[in-house]
Amino acid sequence: MINIPKGTKDVLPSQVYLWQHIENAARAAAESYGFREIRTPVFEHTELFSRGVGEASDVVTKEMYTFLDKGGRSITLRPEGTAGVARAFVENGLQGGAMPFKAYYLYSAYRYERPQAGRLREFHQFGAELYGSPSPLADAEAISLADSFLKGLGLTSSLHINSIGCPVCRAKYHEALKEYFRPHLSAMCEDCKTRFEKNPLRMLDCKEEECKKIAAGAPRILDYLCEECGAHFEEVKRLLTAAGVSYTVDPLIVRGLDYYSRTVFEFVSEAAGAQGTVLAGGRYDGLLSEIGAKPTPAVGFAAGLERLLMVLKAEGKELPAPPSTMCYVAGLDGASRETAFLLANRLRALGVSCETDLMERSLKAQMKYADKLGVRFVAVVGEEERKKEAAQVKDMVASTSEEVPFISLAEYILGKYSKS
Repeated sequence: MINIPKGTKDVLPSQVYLWQHIENAARAAAESYGFREIRTPVFEHTELFSRGVGEASDVVTKEMYTFLDKGGRSITLRPEGTAGVARAFVENGLQGGAMPFKAYYLYSAYRYERPQAGRLREFHQFGAELYGSPSPLADAEAISLADSFLKGLGLTSSLHINSIGCPVCRAKYHEALKEYFRPHLSAMCEDCKTRFEKNPLRMLDCKEEECKKIAAGAPRILDYLCEECGAHFEEVKRLLTAAGVSYTVDPLIVRGLDYYSRTVFEFVSEAAGAQGTVLAGGRYDGLLSEIGAKPTPAVGFAAGLERLLMVLKAEGKELPAPPSTMCYVAGLDGASRETAFLLANRLRALGVSCETDLMERSLKAQMKYADKLGVRFVAVVGEEERKKEAAQVKDMVASTSEEVPFISLAEYILGKYSKS
């Protein structure tokens, strides 16, 4: 027996409707804001992620699934969605098109890390990306879309926002961080010692308890913002307030990927346990230049579907019921099974979801199977029913039976459903 790889999970037919519920909410929210779906390859050249995500990031240094293909090229399974969308945006000539460019995606991503609740090695994301606008309006729209999506799911969360500035003001802040952390380095984890040289901003995001305690006293980026970045952040806050989106300024939010700049944000749920973030994003004006393209301002976010589903269940939110089959068409003998098969196909074409016997079971066994399916109606076809061209329709809820002509069967079932 070959088992599923560690850190992956099957989504069975009995569960997939819950995923579709989240996906449908994501599509509805994104498209109401004018975003359209994009689909990119599940693997890309490794350089796209090492340059775009950042060579010093944990994703690149520890978590990517990278391999040489048969042509000796270094290939990586996508660890996140933004870099692939950026590559598609440039490669397909969209950078020279009408702006803003808005796209959303729903797909799988891959990271080699310790599996835990709501975090797998193969995971699924809803993400949205907006290219072309440097305006705080674009930041506010991305955040508003995220807020609308989460509220549409009925999920309870709080928005935390911060600004990590631009390369100019961030360079000054890096120096202030190094000055603060230098006396504490011996007490910090090995990752933070590495980050100290490569990107001290990431030290604020460490999950080790001792490092978190030390980071709590670090200088705040908001005190080092240049005039332009400060004004940008103030306008984002003003727009969110005007739009009725509540937020908390959290100076410790830095994001884990190197391409972010200025606005960064997270939606946090207490029901998510230790992994409280359910959606995160921000502005990444420098990403396009990192992958060798013309600089283009951009902002976006992503949310893990596994995490969202876990939080919805933890909060006890009312989730949709699994889809049910309307009708089962039972055949009593060989000739009747063929009639039932053809009748079922006709019903499906007319909008009635139904099943029929494929196992050559007895009527008793068919009724038992129909009950397991939870169907509302069972249409029984035998020799007499074939002659009359009318089925005996059993209402499994009302415990009644009625003769209904084959030609009227779809109208009869749909009519009953519309009234229930």
